[in-house]
Amino acid sequence: MPHKRLLISILILFYSVVSAQEDSDNPFTFKWENGFKLTSQDNQFALKFGGRIMVDHAYLFQSSELNDSFGPLISKSGTEIRRARLYFSGDIYKNTFFKFQVDFAGDQVSLKDVYIGFKNIPIVGKVTVGHFKEPLRLSVINSSKYTTFLEPAQNIDFAQVRNNGILLSNYFLNRRLSAQFGAFRNADNNSKDVFADDGYVIGGRVTGLVINEEEKNHLLHLGAAYSYRNPESKEYSVSVRPGVHLAPKYLATGPIENLDYVGLTNFESAYVHGAFSFQGEYLTASVNTYSRTYKFSNYYGEFSYFLTGESKKFKGSYAGFDGITPNKNFGGNGKGAGAWEVALRYSETDLTDKSVLGGNQKDIALALNWYPNPVTRLMLNYVWADVESKGQGNYLQGRLQIEF
Repeated sequence: MPHKRLLISILILFYSVVSAQEDSDNPFTFKWENGFKLTSQDNQFALKFGGRIMVDHAYLFQSSELNDSFGPLISKSGTEIRRARLYFSGDIYKNTFFKFQVDFAGDQVSLKDVYIGFKNIPIVGKVTVGHFKEPLRLSVINSSKYTTFLEPAQNIDFAQVRNNGILLSNYFLNRRLSAQFGAFRNADNNSKDVFADDGYVIGGRVTGLVINEEEKNHLLHLGAAYSYRNPESKEYSVSVRPGVHLAPKYLATGPIENLDYVGLTNFESAYVHGAFSFQGEYLTASVNTYSRTYKFSNYYGEFSYFLTGESKKFKGSYAGFDGITPNKNFGGNGKGAGAWEVALRYSETDLTDKSVLGGNQKDIALALNWYPNPVTRLMLNYVWADVESKGQGNYLQGRLQIEF
């Protein structure tokens, strides 16, 4: 019931904003821009609200060896509402910004972004306070609306995506160089634990645009990040599934106790040249207990190509890639085909070191994405997973997605 009351409150607020605009003599413009946007003519105030819906379906197949190792699948197919989100964001007096985003997927409400910030501060740039993404991995800095595959690579599983804290971020050298530094209380993504306190996290990220030729759709982005994590519980664990959210988790370290600290180091790269793009990352986890140190890792590389000639657009270091606008939308007077993209990803995760036998897994994923218009996408992924000494799995999954 609480999530229903929250949804009703959001809809009432949405209606109030629209009604106020219709009845007001203030000089505001109201338009659609992949979401509804209300802007004052002097650009002092802006409010944007919208959301996304993602519906997934998957067919799961695993070898008899995996059945012996982990037990048979409960079901060989499944459907889920992967994401159902509403958000409000805005700018006030050109120097204050905010965002509130809530997810209604599953059986509980999750707060995904709740923050207030200040920008245009000399030297510092931006200061953001609240619940938001840690500056660590490009795979999760990219919005889930615009990822090439249904799920990001497995480096997402080494630490939570969002956390509670404060972030300093700025651009330098005409936006060719970017830096972010944050300090966080250790919490997770669930609204019931959003104010939890399990120690602290300190992290920073530096990125640069080695090549940035916008007129040629030619870009090379490189970056590095480090996260120091000191949980008060003195425990750390990682568990990993193939790149399919409905699949089981075959890799798991189990709880590593008597923890001193965890250090996560990540290197990232992204390259775009016309219709072709590449993205890759290498993450290592140094898990330090009071008696020994364990090393775990993940790396991946993904390639994408637009058969219809579109090109990916890079929004910025702490925003990642933007959505795709087809050269010709599907249907209509232009009789366009929309945008068509094919992609390939290879990923390997190693959670075995010394006495921790978490396992090793290799994944290959193929993707076919169709963008009939800028806010709708149909995705199809086929994933092969090889769990070392345990068996293989094959997974076919699809997603229908809309942004509004």
